Amino acid sequence: MNQIDWNRVLDLFVYNQDEPLLFTSGLFLFAFLIFLFFYQFTYRRNGLRVVYVTLFSLYFYYKASGYHVLILAAATLFNFYLAKFMDRRTTKKGRKTFLVCGLVADFGCLAYMKYTNFFIETISRISSASIEPLDLLLPLGISFYTYQVAGYLIDVYRKDVKAAASLADFAFFVTFFPKLLVGPLTRTKEFMPQVRSAIEITREGIGRGLFLIVCGLVKKMIIADYISFNFVDRVFDDPAKFSGIENLMAVYGYALQIYCDFSGYTDMAIGVALFIGYRLPINFNSPYQSMNIAEFWRRWHISLSTWFRDYLYIPLGGNRCNAFRQCFNIMATMLVCGLWHGASWNFVFWGFLHGLGLIVHKVFRENVTMKENGLVRLLSIILTFNFVSFGWIFFRADTFQTAFDVLKQIAGSFQGQLLMPLVAGYKTVFIIMAAGYILHFLPGRLEEWGKQVVVRMPLVLQSLFLAGAIWLIVQFKSSAIQPFIYLQF
Repeated sequence: MNQIDWNRVLDLFVYNQDEPLLFTSGLFLFAFLIFLFFYQFTYRRNGLRVVYVTLFSLYFYYKASGYHVLILAAATLFNFYLAKFMDRRTTKKGRKTFLVCGLVADFGCLAYMKYTNFFIETISRISSASIEPLDLLLPLGISFYTYQVAGYLIDVYRKDVKAAASLADFAFFVTFFPKLLVGPLTRTKEFMPQVRSAIEITREGIGRGLFLIVCGLVKKMIIADYISFNFVDRVFDDPAKFSGIENLMAVYGYALQIYCDFSGYTDMAIGVALFIGYRLPINFNSPYQSMNIAEFWRRWHISLSTWFRDYLYIPLGGNRCNAFRQCFNIMATMLVCGLWHGASWNFVFWGFLHGLGLIVHKVFRENVTMKENGLVRLLSIILTFNFVSFGWIFFRADTFQTAFDVLKQIAGSFQGQLLMPLVAGYKTVFIIMAAGYILHFLPGRLEEWGKQVVVRMPLVLQSLFLAGAIWLIVQFKSSAIQPFIYLQF
């Protein structure tokens, strides 16, 4: 008779930094199946469902980020009670005092955890002083849930929404596990009404959810991880060892990798939420089909770009002021956006590039009239894609020197004749890259058709669809799970 391996059972409840609980881990599949089994007994009772999902969300975060769950819990408690007190203030001055206190506390905690060592390193370089960095481990998802609770406080201050009725409801809103680590960022007025609403588990929702989960797994584990592990990382680790054409292909590879990595997580998050009856906002809409950089930001990381638009760009004055001030507002917003992504001057410069691109596009649009046709649209898409890819060089490179090495090789040692030998040597990588870009540029109606096909499948075929996808993933997956890129933010 087989004995129970209690050490393996204990692993389910103990945080392991080397094996965080992520959507792509086998442990998550096991834990989620257990969650679904008990969920069927709780989802019809609103109060019980809220508590059950919140407890699982806290477990999920603990298994992903360890004792940082205490910071998440503290942020939840602090913002819940501060919003309640603010909501009771009758004067604008009183409400603003609570708002400022809340934002200073929230962003102060984020700044300490995320940017302290960045400032220490910057000061050390400028002053030539030797200052030891602090031993800080960034809590997973802290940028996402900090911006979410900050948006909630601003909404309550503006009286766009009422403060959450109960701590349980607010905790559910903040910690909801599908979007907790990497988003999408949810707005109070869009998500909070779902917390206490009656939940319906429908065949439509399950079919769509399954389709999105499989799409997300394929994007992440077949496309993003494979081209990263087998090509992109090799080039960016030492660009000077590779020709210009190899560096350029690595840049295009990274453009596809970061899209599939991030949108893959979002697909899985939306799919998991649909499985249990909740709706999360769309976060990507074929961004590389954009004809200009402004359109790119309407299609890329939509929940973050709209957050910055509504809570930073418009309060700064938006486009309701003179031309110089409008340009300043755009640049300030994109610099903050760059810093949001990481504590590095590379990210600041990446934000500057996008701010500059948005300003140039704005000036061009206001002063030049072009007749739009098929050729203009094609050239606009190519130009925008290459500008975005140029920016990804600084986003991906660990240092400015690495980014400059990539550009130096592309400009000074291109060696275009090596393209065919390169494709032959990395045949599978380039087949996957080509397939990824082709899928990206397919019309959106084909994705909707695919969802409907899965929805109409009987349960047996849906199970085979999932099993087939998992088998395919196993054939391509690298030896170790590759973390999602946006987990570092």
